[in-house]
Amino acid sequence: MNRPALSGISLIVSTYNWTEALDLCLISISKQRILPDEVIIADDGSAEETKNLIARHQKDFPIPLIHVWQQDDGFQLSKIRNKAIVRASKPYIVQIDGDLILEKNFISDHMKFASPGSFVSGTRVNMSSALSAKLIKETNIKVSIFSKGITNFSNGIKLPFLTDFLASRYKAGNITYVRGCNMAFWKTDLLKVNGYNEAIVGWGREDSELAIRLVNAGIKKRIIKFAAITFHIYHPEIARTHLLVNDEILNRTLKDAIKSCDLGISQYHQD
Repeated sequence: MNRPALSGISLIVSTYNWTEALDLCLISISKQRILPDEVIIADDGSAEETKNLIARHQKDFPIPLIHVWQQDDGFQLSKIRNKAIVRASKPYIVQIDGDLILEKNFISDHMKFASPGSFVSGTRVNMSSALSAKLIKETNIKVSIFSKGITNFSNGIKLPFLTDFLASRYKAGNITYVRGCNMAFWKTDLLKVNGYNEAIVGWGREDSELAIRLVNAGIKKRIIKFAAITFHIYHPEIARTHLLVNDEILNRTLKDAIKSCDLGISQYHQD
């Protein structure tokens, strides 16, 4: 498939009060074979320790490293992602969570896969608590599918010849299937649907609800398999106290074929 060259990538990294994981994530970003044009930390109210870590990385980071912070008001991932999207200066946005270690071709793979009129969701490799603790203790990003403690190694296999074949076929019947920890969009498409729905607070469904609105707006969903590989640093599950309410919002978006949310990115000034 022929694809136009990208004129720039903004990498958005969401985080909240976990400097050890963010440290490994930033190291893995700095070691990419092809770097994004900028990294924007979408910080949902972390304490001073995170600010200090970012400042330390900023001293010798190979590209602009921007810290977008908001006051801690509970789990407000949709809001901080919207603020980071507004701040992004490049036309293509790759979005990850700050508890991922990126394989060295992660950005390169997303660049090759980008296509107008579509957005992308990738996968992740899960690591055990023991392996995660070891990497954090050693400040080490050297991990592969052969590392002891990998629980779903198939997500870490590189099979480029299958990536395009599966793009529109994998989970094709499940409109809500996405992984918010590894996604990519054209900024213009995000603005078209008013970004993330900030009525969704607490853990869960903000990524799937956005995906539904994008599809409703005519933006094609594509899954990037066997490429853009990430390794997830283990942590206990986050409380899901708002999930029922968030499910109601998602189901309404699906039922009514909603394209744009009311409480979204338009409330922020855009240059």
